[in-house]
Amino acid sequence: MGANLLEYQTTLESCVSLSGVGVHTGKSVSIQFNPAEADTGVVFQRTDAQATGQTIRALAAEVVETDLCTALGDPAGDNIATVEHLMAALSAMGIDNVSIEIDGPEVPIMDGSAKAFVDAFQQAGIRMLSEKRRYIRVLKPVRIDSGSSWAEFRPHNGTRFEVEIDFESPAIGRQALSVDLNADTFAREVALARTFGFIKDVEWLWSAGFALGSSLENSVVIGENHRVINMEGLRYPDEFVRHKMLDAVGDLALAGARFIGCFRSYRGGHRLNAAALRHLLTDSTAFEIVETTRRKSGRAAELIAVNAPVHAPWAL
Repeated sequence: MGANLLEYQTTLESCVSLSGVGVHTGKSVSIQFNPAEADTGVVFQRTDAQATGQTIRALAAEVVETDLCTALGDPAGDNIATVEHLMAALSAMGIDNVSIEIDGPEVPIMDGSAKAFVDAFQQAGIRMLSEKRRYIRVLKPVRIDSGSSWAEFRPHNGTRFEVEIDFESPAIGRQALSVDLNADTFAREVALARTFGFIKDVEWLWSAGFALGSSLENSVVIGENHRVINMEGLRYPDEFVRHKMLDAVGDLALAGARFIGCFRSYRGGHRLNAAALRHLLTDSTAFEIVETTRRKSGRAAELIAVNAPVHAPWAL
C-alpha cells in the first residue's frame, strides 16, 4: 500500500498533564490530556472561572482566528488559541481521540516547538481501540493562491508535506523541506523546530498587547543585524522551514481525519493552510473517505472507500 496506515482508532493509555505560559496572553496555564472513546475526536473543555462549559471540537469548522496563531471556538464565548503545535503532535503520533481540559484560553507554548507534547504522549502511552479509523484520500489536485503565496493538495500514496518559505532577511532566506510524515520522521525532523520572529515585530506586538509570553526561552528571535540572538543558536540549520511545516501539520489536523496525499505550500502560514483545507473539503470530487481492511490471505492491508455520514468532521 505504500503508506503506514493504522487500521483502528487510538487514544491515550493514561492521563498526562503539562503547564506553561500562553505565548500571547503571557498567563500561566495548565492542560490535561485524558483518554477518550472511539469517534470522540479531539475535544477541548475550558475549566477556568471565565469558561461557560462549552465543548470545543478541534475541527476546521471551529476555526475563528488565523492571524498570529490558529484559534478555535466561539469568539464571544469559550475559545482556545495557539492549538497548532499540540494538534501537530496528536496527528503525527496517530492519536485520534483525546479529551483535553485546560484552565485558560490558550495552549501553553512550552519551548516553542512540539517536543513537550510528543514527550507527554509517549509518557502516557497510546492504546488501540476497536473502531476503524477513517482517512481523507486526495483524489485530484486542489490549489489556492494568495498573492505570491500558494498551497495545494495532490494525490499521493502516503502522507507527505512539501513546504517552502522565502524571506527577505538573510538570516532565513529561501528554505524548502519535504517529509513523508509518520511519528518517527515528525519527532526527528519537525517536532523540535521552534516558532520564530523578528525583534522589531515582537516589540510592536508587545505594545499592541500580543506576544506577552514570548521570550528567548520559547522563540527563535532575529535581531536588527539579521542574526539569531538566542545564545544557543538554531536546533537545525533550516529550523525556520521546519517550524512552518510543524504549523502546517497542526493546521491540517483540523480536518478531523488524517489525509492521504501530498500538501505543498510556498510562503504559507496559518491563514493559507486553513483556506487550502477548506478548499479541499468543500469540493466533494476532490477527496473520498477510506478505511483500511485486511485481506483474507493475510497479506498487506488495502484501502476501501466507505460511506461517510453528513455530520462527519470533514463535512463543512
